[in-house]
Amino acid sequence: MRRTRGHGAREQGRPDRARLPLRRSLLGRLLAVSALVAACSVAATAWIAVQTTSGAIKQEQGQNLTADARIYDTLLEYAARNPTWDGVGATVRKLARESGRRVALTTQGRQPLADSATGEAAPALPPQASAVVDPLSVDTVLAARGADGQGTGADRIDPRAVGPFRLSAADSRALRRTADDKVACLNRAGIASDVVVGASGRPRVQIVGNDPERALGTRCDLAALDSPTRSERKALDALTELADACLKRQGREGVRLNNDLSWGDPAPVAVPGEPGAVVPRPVPAPRDAPAEQAAPSVEMPELTGENDRAIASCVGTARSEQLSSYVASPALLFIGDEGGATLPGFDLSPTNTARIAGAAALVLALTVGASVFAGARLVRPLHALTGAAQRMRDGEQPASVPVSGDDEVGRLAAAFNDMSAHRARLEEQRKAMVSDVAHELRTPLSNIRGWLEAAQDGLADPDPAFVSSLLEEAVLLQHIIDDLQDLAAADAGALRLHPEPVEVRELLGQVAAAHQARAENAGVTLAVTATAPGPALSADPVRLRQAVGNLVSNAVRHTPEGGRVTLRAYVAGRDASGPYASEKGCGTVVGDGGTVVIEVTDTGSGIPADDLPHVFDRFWRAEKSRSRRTGGSGLGLAIVRKLVEAHGGTVEATSTEGEGSTFALRLPGASEQGHRPAPDGMTTAF
Repeated sequence: MRRTRGHGAREQGRPDRARLPLRRSLLGRLLAVSALVAACSVAATAWIAVQTTSGAIKQEQGQNLTADARIYDTLLEYAARNPTWDGVGATVRKLARESGRRVALTTQGRQPLADSATGEAAPALPPQASAVVDPLSVDTVLAARGADGQGTGADRIDPRAVGPFRLSAADSRALRRTADDKVACLNRAGIASDVVVGASGRPRVQIVGNDPERALGTRCDLAALDSPTRSERKALDALTELADACLKRQGREGVRLNNDLSWGDPAPVAVPGEPGAVVPRPVPAPRDAPAEQAAPSVEMPELTGENDRAIASCVGTARSEQLSSYVASPALLFIGDEGGATLPGFDLSPTNTARIAGAAALVLALTVGASVFAGARLVRPLHALTGAAQRMRDGEQPASVPVSGDDEVGRLAAAFNDMSAHRARLEEQRKAMVSDVAHELRTPLSNIRGWLEAAQDGLADPDPAFVSSLLEEAVLLQHIIDDLQDLAAADAGALRLHPEPVEVRELLGQVAAAHQARAENAGVTLAVTATAPGPALSADPVRLRQAVGNLVSNAVRHTPEGGRVTLRAYVAGRDASGPYASEKGCGTVVGDGGTVVIEVTDTGSGIPADDLPHVFDRFWRAEKSRSRRTGGSGLGLAIVRKLVEAHGGTVEATSTEGEGSTFALRLPGASEQGHRPAPDGMTTAF
């Protein structure tokens, strides 16, 4: 019924707390922190790895791409200057030696043209070519990294593919002499210049500083170098016919092409094949230009954006058609390692991204799994501790929790078990104390009530003996109440002491005199072994007499007739070799580290070894019947311990069953006490 009421009160007043949600529990926070740390670690590691790897790969790719672009540009120049690939093997092998890579050329049908890897053990070519070598359709990415840095125009025709615009040796020499004369003329005029020979063999004058307008004010006429030769006019006429044919197929009018392959008004720029004019750029005359600027023999088509795009397309087609017989056919270029591997590469493709995400997810899952396992092992004993504490709160019988190990949680569980056991012992002591207090109070009250009822019923006369009996019971009751009050004050720390210098010999004499009559009635000899002034200490004399008196009273009660109770005191200093060392010296010294020992020794029945640890417990008595003839209330020794502890000392008991017992009080000596020699010059001993 008690447990049922306890549960009811708990449900009404203080209900059980529900299990904490995961986000507020220790396990949840541990998982969150672990997951966050794992995610940050994975992200940081992946970022560092990607950055480092990407940087290294990009650097390697940049170096390889530069070398590959040089190979591509060299082979592209070969194709632009030769109508076939015959004899390209020497160039391929030279490029392979310089780059340390495998270089191979095949037709678009993958028929071998040249390969730096010779022999039957040469590895097979990869399925994907590195580039297509076609001077009429240049790879703009690789061409931008080429050796000459000229790049390509919008029609992607290599500028070194000049075809019929290539000058003969005689024309080139004649133009070179003219160019040298012009350079000499400009140098005399203080204008630095030089001769630059283009891919077609036509020289041109390049002014240092790239400012051609500086030559206009001189007598050095550079126009002679812009006049086309007979072979160039023939090639330009053929190109114009091809472009006109293309335009006529579209229903458009023909155009007149200038030396730089533009249409409209001629511009003073180089002819095809020269640096700076690599593609046909439409340069239409302004709409407001005078009509006499146009050639009178050619009717110019209408210059519109759409018409210009059509003309540019036809000119590009005509150039490709004209040059096709002068350049090598397109070929597949394979560049790779000597072992057969192709150009290394790395990209965050969906496959690579999925791999990285999978690895990160796996690491995160392992981290979370390990955190769950560790967190569960950590939280399980905490849950057990919480449940046990709640059951103790509800008044249930305390139970121990399992100790999983010697770690922090295990030590916490062990400490909880010790606390639970100590609480159980305190609860048992409390119950026993209540029962003992009731028993101790019931006896004198029952006696007083019995005598009073007998007097009321006329069975006893209220004579002096009657009154003396009631007074004795009242004094006993008052003594028990005083003892309980002293214990309560000591437990609460409210026990007041009034310390003053105390002469131990005098105090022992006072206690012996107070118990002398009782000892004589019991046939017990009570003696104090004091022949000279003894050690002094600072203590409350009233409380100290109470403590020693309780020991003497207890000793007299348990000593049979003819026995002996002895009181003595001595000093156990730091220089003493034993508890009785002061008896053999020449003086008593109580200074720093000195301890005053007061002993009460009897020759009584002694205390069994199993009962000795409990003699200072409250209401403990070796005789369980608690008869007044064999013992007191069981509070005397408990009060002795509290009083001695209040003075900063300790109390201990030693006993031999059948021979007697010794109770020793150890109190700190008075720090101001110095040497006190005995009157006879001997050692003060007790």
